[in-house]
Amino acid sequence: MLDISTYKIAQVILMARELERAEGELRAFIDRLSEDEQASLVAVMWIGRDSFAAEDLDEALATAREEATTPTADYLLGTPHLSDHLENGLDALGVSVVDDEDDLVRGG
Repeated sequence: MLDISTYKIAQVILMARELERAEGELRAFIDRLSEDEQASLVAVMWIGRDSFAAEDLDEALATAREEATTPTADYLLGTPHLSDHLENGLDALGVSVVDDEDDLVRGG
């Protein structure tokens, strides 16, 4: 089970797509997340880039907590294709953020 809402993940995905203009905002957003939320975000990204399988979510979460030596924002912003990996990770977990993304785009 993820310790972060799909709405927050959708926010990260949208900001990551606009990294050139939203990097400061994205960094601040990630920094404000709890440690559990940050670990969930990292775990979803790892699943999306095939470092872990979806059925290994608990292991990915534990690893993300144990190996959190770099600030999470630095780590995630240094990851190429972050938004794609997050979307792929959610897809693998059977979670859809389409409605959340649509709400965000419309300003909801």
